[in-house]
Amino acid sequence: MTLKKIVIAIDGPAASGKSTTAKLLAQKLGYVYIDTGAMYRAFALKALTQDVLERLQTDEAFLRQFVDSTDVRLSESSVWLDGKDVTTEIRTNDVSKSVSKVSALKAVREKLSAIQKKLGEAKGVVMDGRDIGTAIFPNAELKIYMLASVQERAKRRYAELKAKNAELGVTIEELEAEIRRRDEEDMNRAVSPLRKADDAIELDTSALTIEEQVERIYKLALEKINDCKGAVQ
Repeated sequence: MTLKKIVIAIDGPAASGKSTTAKLLAQKLGYVYIDTGAMYRAFALKALTQDVLERLQTDEAFLRQFVDSTDVRLSESSVWLDGKDVTTEIRTNDVSKSVSKVSALKAVREKLSAIQKKLGEAKGVVMDGRDIGTAIFPNAELKIYMLASVQERAKRRYAELKAKNAELGVTIEELEAEIRRRDEEDMNRAVSPLRKADDAIELDTSALTIEEQVERIYKLALEKINDCKGAVQ
């Protein structure tokens, strides 16, 4: 007998540990991992590369054309933008600073939300983002809301950037300010703002290792999976 598969939605603010935890959790469960943040980052990268970020926010016709002509795809470990692997490029600090502006655009969210819902139809997925448990999969069997202190999140982001670039060009204090600004933008945008779903389980990761985060959610997932009736034969 094969246990019924579920949807696991992990939401939370920037640098709270969602992506790494979600990816490892999916591996542990044998589920598919879907990094929705990477999809928005790809749009932000294109906007920055073409220097059209401001125009996207003021020219609706141009925004529609931009969205319709942009192709974002996820493979097992890569992110593809218009046929090019941009897995590394989307993780720069410039993209991090700009992604909230792009993700707040209704046309962008509509396109990517439809893709995300399609990807999770068959269940057996771990999906992380800002609105997974509230807008994409409000009926997800397990919802987690991950958070951490701004100071801890800035330290994590700094370490991540340092591992990729010896010449950072940014201080931890500047990263703290950026994270606070991004939280403000994400929580107050008009379309699908960041918020904890009423039935989400809150997990403060400030003092937890990645392994501890994965293990805690893994145990919760097993409980939900075992609780699901109608297992598939």
